[in-house]
Amino acid sequence: LVRTLPSHRRQLGEAIRSRRRGAGLTQEKLAEMSDLNPKFISEVERGRKNVSVDALVRISKALETKVGSLTEDF
Repeated sequence: LVRTLPSHRRQLGEAIRSRRRGAGLTQEKLAEMSDLNPKFISEVERGRKNVSVDALVRISKALETKVGSLTEDF
């Protein structure tokens, strides 16, 4: 059985990856700045993890952006 990832998770992951790369950060550096595990960041960027509001706020603060800017396209 192949499960399709929810499109909103993929879109959020793509938005985080785009902002991270635009800021010149590695997944490891973003993880360090947001006090999260690098594997978790990788999974979120690929849409495989359902990120909590708390983690999303920490990621957005590390990226110096608002949570809403990461979700405005869906």
